[in-house]
Amino acid sequence: MRMKKAGCFIVFLALIMAVTAGSGRAWAYFTTYASAEGGITIALGDRTEIEEEFSNWEKRVTITSDPDSEPVYIRAKAFGSGSYPLTCGGEGWSDGGDGYYYYDKILSGGEETSVLSVKIGNVPENDVEDGTMFNVVVIYESAPVEYRDDKTPYADWDAVLDNGISQSGGGNKEEE
Repeated sequence: MRMKKAGCFIVFLALIMAVTAGSGRAWAYFTTYASAEGGITIALGDRTEIEEEFSNWEKRVTITSDPDSEPVYIRAKAFGSGSYPLTCGGEGWSDGGDGYYYYDKILSGGEETSVLSVKIGNVPENDVEDGTMFNVVVIYESAPVEYRDDKTPYADWDAVLDNGISQSGGGNKEEE
């Protein structure tokens, strides 16, 4: 009787060894050779767009957030020729003292900022008559709305989500 039990045990052990002998290779196949194809576009953060109008030596800028974008803060900065000073301002825009103008409100998805006015000053009449051309470049950045422990919102400008650069020419009198 002991011999039968020992024989059954040996057969059972041999069967287990035979079954598990190939499992290492099967597992290695799935970990080494598994692959996937295809993809899905994932939208992270937000998307904003800048719109500009230029006339009478003034560029008027608005920034619009896509409808499915998260709430953001906006800041903008204007650059131009050193010989033509720029004056920026507008309702809802504040000078941050660092060269940027900050939009005072949180911009939710589908909303737009009020107009940021960039006025070009000290353009002599003879430059207009000569057709002198120059560029005014406006850059802007958006940062996600973050919250402190006391639930007050703030912008972390080290975590900029979207930035845009827009460039358009100033012009001569004929383009106005």
